Amino acid sequence: MAHRTTRELRIRRHRRVRLSLAGTAERPRVAVSRSNKNISAQVIDDESGRTLCAASSVEKGIGVSGANIEGATAIGKALASRLKEAGISTIVFDRGGFAYHGRVAALAEALRDEGLEF
Repeated sequence: MAHRTTRELRIRRHRRVRLSLAGTAERPRVAVSRSNKNISAQVIDDESGRTLCAASSVEKGIGVSGANIEGATAIGKALASRLKEAGISTIVFDRGGFAYHGRVAALAEALRDEGLEF
């Protein structure tokens, strides 16, 4: 068997999880994307194929590094405030095949701390 790269393994995990995970208009999916320097999350209604809102560490005005837990927490709080403005209080969390620890867990905890349910 050929060796698979870390990226290929992550994509396989993500595809496997996505078979049972979908966002609706009432309960959209929060998809997390992480790189070594940045982190971003977008809220997706999979029924209509639309992105409802998003937050990323590369945005102007955010002013945080996405490479640490503090930055991930700030992105989670920014996304939570945008979700509240859109009138959304319950979500489905999609970690994107990334391990649920460190920055991904910090983003999720920030969303929970701001009152979102998932």
